Amino acid sequence: MSRSLIGGITNRVLLLAAAALLVLSYASAFVNPAKAWYMMLPGLFFFPLALLNLFLLVWALFRKSRAAVIPLLALLPTLLFVGRYVRPAGQGEDLPDEDRKTVKMVSYNVGRFANMKDGKGNIMRDACEDSVCAFLKSTGADIICLQEYYARDTDDLHSGLESAFEGYDYDYYVFTGKHGCFGNVILSRFPILGQGVVKFAQSTNLAVYTDIEAYGKRFRLYNCHFESYNISFPGIVKGIMDRKDGILKETERKMRHSLSLRPEQVDRVLGHIASCGSETVLCGDFNDNPMSYTYQRLISGHRDTFCEAGTGFGATYRVLWPALRIDYIFLPEIFKAVVHDSPRIRFSDHYPVCSEFELEQ
Repeated sequence: MSRSLIGGITNRVLLLAAAALLVLSYASAFVNPAKAWYMMLPGLFFFPLALLNLFLLVWALFRKSRAAVIPLLALLPTLLFVGRYVRPAGQGEDLPDEDRKTVKMVSYNVGRFANMKDGKGNIMRDACEDSVCAFLKSTGADIICLQEYYARDTDDLHSGLESAFEGYDYDYYVFTGKHGCFGNVILSRFPILGQGVVKFAQSTNLAVYTDIEAYGKRFRLYNCHFESYNISFPGIVKGIMDRKDGILKETERKMRHSLSLRPEQVDRVLGHIASCGSETVLCGDFNDNPMSYTYQRLISGHRDTFCEAGTGFGATYRVLWPALRIDYIFLPEIFKAVVHDSPRIRFSDHYPVCSEFELEQ
């Protein structure tokens, strides 16, 4: 067998393998990972897989290979999904209609205020909390939704919210322990007419909801924090480099556990939404990417503010930026997002999600 024939076969196998993985990433958005956990992986790597196939397409065209049709066909559906990750400049820059009232909103996983450390590696929670609160007040937000909010106890939580956010109503649900309490918080300059919590089995994750009336229109807001993978990418790499036994098996166990819980949590929230009888806004740390079953289920009947009004990369998680977008604000279809931003401030391992929207199209 000639070298050219072997090379041609090898090239086609490579093109087919990359194309197949990209196609699987499309399918991952429609497959429940609790039933086939491995389908999550191609969706998690949709963005780099799309870039790989684009590179292979250019490479095949440069070689004038007829096999270029393989990555070309694989890339065509990307046109439907790439806008969930990145949007060209010049879009999403419409200003709010001056004759219509808008709502400014921020959703932010503050990571228990544990991201700032001193020179000795000690966590500086108070300094981090002060920085986060200063940022939030600078946004002029009407509604603020926080996940992983930390306080030493509930008295500290009350006093902290009331002193830092004067003029806001607030609601929260926190889990308490010997090292403090943490959970989800909603702050609103508009009246909070009702509130509640959607708890998840076998988890300290949850969704807090409030009924809010803004400019005469009432809607229900869900501040969600779905199950995380409970893994550390740097920790995995370090474990492999140190030849730590069982690191990959333990990682798989944690991922399978979270993947079994998250679809149930999503169904719990969707079931609650179905019975609420009003327009709903969803936000929070979904711990899943835009090519996921979680995103596909929750976006039904809603509009993603990034897809409507964002520009550039939409990534919200600092690790592996710009590939990971896991924090969102979803609006009812009758609302209109006019501003979306995710400023790259470093007070948490997440970036905040900021949006401004009109209550009617």
